[in-house]
Amino acid sequence: MLDTPIDLDRYMRLALDQAQAARALNEVPVGAIVVDADGRVIAAEHNRRQSAADPTAHAEILALRQAAASRNDWRLDGCTLFVTLEPCPMCAGAIVNARIATVVYGCPDPKAGAAGTLLNLCDDPRLNHRAQIIPGVLAAECAKILSDFFQQQRAAGKK
Repeated sequence: MLDTPIDLDRYMRLALDQAQAARALNEVPVGAIVVDADGRVIAAEHNRRQSAADPTAHAEILALRQAAASRNDWRLDGCTLFVTLEPCPMCAGAIVNARIATVVYGCPDPKAGAAGTLLNLCDDPRLNHRAQIIPGVLAAECAKILSDFFQQQRAAGKK
């Protein structure tokens, strides 16, 4: 696990780059990357729910799929997921099933956070796998891109 503040910030900035890519597509700006135990980025994705017309096309799900394909294995043991917004229950379930070692997220999600805010599926001792959770990395920057996006959407009369 990469645990120095510099590493965490550096990788979260890559996830923020993905969030910007989502925003450019008028998607909710959430970005995710997967880093292997050697520090290599093996997946980088962003939300695509609107463009893919797919309710499961969250940044985390897409990044987990890409990482599994790069390893040719669904088990992502030793990998770290960086995501700009706290994972929802669907994504947290996928994180557990993929055997992700650590989840680093930017800002909490008070409406759907399943990595510590509303519930913690990623670290539930009743499940067969648990991931370490590191919240709040570049939280202000991660929250700002989301709040700016939703403010723009409201100003345009969108839901």
